Amino acid sequence: MTARTARTATTSLGALMSHPVEVSAGAQGSDTVRLAPARLVLEDGVVFEGRSFGHPEPVSGEVVFNTGMVGYPETMTDPSYAGQLVALTYPLVGNYGVPREHHESGLRTRYESDRIQLSALIVADYATSYSHWDASGSLGAWCRSQRVPAITGIDTRALTQHLRERGSMLGVIEVDGETTDLYDPNRQNLVAQVSVEKPVLYEGDRDTRVVLVDTGAKTNIVHCLLRRGVGVLRVPWDYDISNETYHGVMLSNGPGDPAMVDKTVDTIRAVLETNTPLFGICMGNQLLARAIGAKTYKLPYGHRGQNQPVIECGTNRCFVTSQNHGYAVDASTLPEDWRPWFENLNDGTNEGVRHAWKPFRSVQFHPEAAPGPVDTAFLFDEFVRMLAR
Repeated sequence: MTARTARTATTSLGALMSHPVEVSAGAQGSDTVRLAPARLVLEDGVVFEGRSFGHPEPVSGEVVFNTGMVGYPETMTDPSYAGQLVALTYPLVGNYGVPREHHESGLRTRYESDRIQLSALIVADYATSYSHWDASGSLGAWCRSQRVPAITGIDTRALTQHLRERGSMLGVIEVDGETTDLYDPNRQNLVAQVSVEKPVLYEGDRDTRVVLVDTGAKTNIVHCLLRRGVGVLRVPWDYDISNETYHGVMLSNGPGDPAMVDKTVDTIRAVLETNTPLFGICMGNQLLARAIGAKTYKLPYGHRGQNQPVIECGTNRCFVTSQNHGYAVDASTLPEDWRPWFENLNDGTNEGVRHAWKPFRSVQFHPEAAPGPVDTAFLFDEFVRMLAR
């Protein structure tokens, strides 16, 4: 059964749980929670029945899917997911709980920000029993502690097929019969909601400093620079960096429509007037493209997961990459002296741009991938080498 052939898709788990039940299990830990009736209602009227295991409150946002097999704590804390109801296509989620807090240079190492960033989590089968040497608690308890709705018992295969055919769309998660109005997060400046509020300095081991323009930066971007000895000045998305001392600029990932982030584009244009090395990641690729006059557009359903193949233009070197974005660069609109750098092998979309000879470049994927793969981590080494020239 697919969402196209039926207005309501009910999974076997949802059918079995026709009444709220108490769930408990043993192992290293378990989540005893009342699985209240819940359902996902898409804006085109298609309904998926399930059960709530997160915060019991209705929520609306953009429904998207992620094809990663591991790493739900990193995914859920990625600021690029702000405003989204994220369906994880891997069928079993929660079996290793959530990790304890570990810190490096004052930053978490097992999470990509200081909180859950997505608006809601959608899974096929929530594992109430978790077992892992580093677990601190259950996934459901974590969601409830941060007031994030989560729903299980959803046929995520049917949901993914529906979104691939119809495109990403808005949706509402209803809990215990309570609902809310449809909300389109892409009409808001989501970057302003997830960026740091004031500059933060992370000291490196050498006399080299990079300004990280935070449009929703994953913490592993900072870790990747610090591990290479580079100091990082992390600044808000609309911060004036003209009075700062630095050797390079990095543009971070982030949520939403890049057209909403004009102040960052102005900053990029000022940097491009110099020969200061600049490197963009994810939204950073889109913002760099807009700064040079190229166009961006919304993808039908985006690229989200850890298995996106890209090819380097001109060399035929292929890499498996982690990605999380709903917008892309129109490579046909790149101005003279700018070149496509990488291309997605699944759909041919742009995966990076670079200047023909100046030290300006960006990628659409995540070389700092957390969780992996780390096939393209060498791009940080190349950027650091550019800083020394």
